[in-house]
Amino acid sequence: MAKLKNESQLLKKAMEVGENYAKNRGYANFASTDSSKDKTECLYRLLVNDQLIQPLAIDQENGVNMKHKLALWIARQLPKDHPLLQ
Repeated sequence: MAKLKNESQLLKKAMEVGENYAKNRGYANFASTDSSKDKTECLYRLLVNDQLIQPLAIDQENGVNMKHKLALWIARQLPKDHPLLQ
């Protein structure tokens, strides 16, 4: 698994876009007390359920790989000239 350039910023953007997507799908807003780990897993599972991303192998499902998968997802959604992809 190769780390993406600007992966942490891409993950932040993915969480923002993912939360909006979840809200539009009818999911209640995340509580301010929800951990980042819980938000990441919830968004990952929602995107897998909606078949927007390929699921990880069961033995590869962990926080680091889920974060990487979300970063890859948002990187593919952004326009080619977006500053985070430079």
